[in-house]
Amino acid sequence: MENKSHALAAGLFVIIVAALLAGLAMWLTRDQTDYRLYELSSKESVSGLQPQAAVRYKGVAVGKVRSIGFDPQASGNVLIRIAVNTDAPISPTTFATLGYQGVTGLAHVQLDDAGTALPPLPRGPDGLPRLPLQSSPLSQIAEQGPAIMGQVQDVMARLGSLLGDENQQSFGTALRQLGAAATSMNRLVQRLDNTVATRLDPALAGLPALTQDAQQSLRALRQAGASTAGAADEVRGVLRALQADDGLLTDIRTSTQSLAVAVDRFGRVTLPRVNIAADEAAQAARRLGRTASGISDNPQALIYGPGRGAAGPGEPGFAAPAAQP
Repeated sequence: MENKSHALAAGLFVIIVAALLAGLAMWLTRDQTDYRLYELSSKESVSGLQPQAAVRYKGVAVGKVRSIGFDPQASGNVLIRIAVNTDAPISPTTFATLGYQGVTGLAHVQLDDAGTALPPLPRGPDGLPRLPLQSSPLSQIAEQGPAIMGQVQDVMARLGSLLGDENQQSFGTALRQLGAAATSMNRLVQRLDNTVATRLDPALAGLPALTQDAQQSLRALRQAGASTAGAADEVRGVLRALQADDGLLTDIRTSTQSLAVAVDRFGRVTLPRVNIAADEAAQAARRLGRTASGISDNPQALIYGPGRGAAGPGEPGFAAPAAQP
């Protein structure tokens, strides 16, 4: 009995704690925002739109989708009920579209404003105001898809007929003719280049100007000949002045002869004297060297004179040194 009472107490404790946690979660997640309900009616597909999907006004979240069902006033239409924040600027120009997020396929309700006021829609059976739901870009593309595919098929059929066998042969013939025309044009251009290279017509047109240029050239040649003759006369005068008795050539010849005499005198007189002076200087240097060596060997000679040197072996007065004990 005691075990059953403990189990009952533990069960009641778990239930109470779970209830408290659920209440706390509901209290924390409660939405105290004031909403205003609107309805949207559309004959298009609303695939990807789920309850609790976001409602955005120009990209700003202002509410959520409450429910999705069918419109009892219009057979085949989808009725979407949305809750919009009372602070959202809903006006007579506001309309709704379905927006899609990326590649997930999830849809949301997008609110926006038109440039002018839209005609008001009648209220639903619940008395809620309705907003016009316009087609989204994807829906418009889906609607125009069959027409686009039909146009593409028409274009492909025309391309097939254009690229048929007969047209291909015609294209080949036209290309060959174009190649022949290009070859002929190339030959014509080469002939024109040859004609321009010969410059026959320009040469004929330029004969008067060429004659005038030749006359000017002849006059310039005459002037140049006269200038050359004058320059030749001046050169002759300069040569005569150089070859005169008192001219520059004569002075150069005289200076050269004087220089040769001076060089000969230097070789015959000055050089021997210089050699003799060099020999005497060498003898004096040797005597001075012997004197310096003697002073270095006998410094007392500067005070007592050189004296008489000790007799060497074989000389008179030489005495052998005594043997040390």
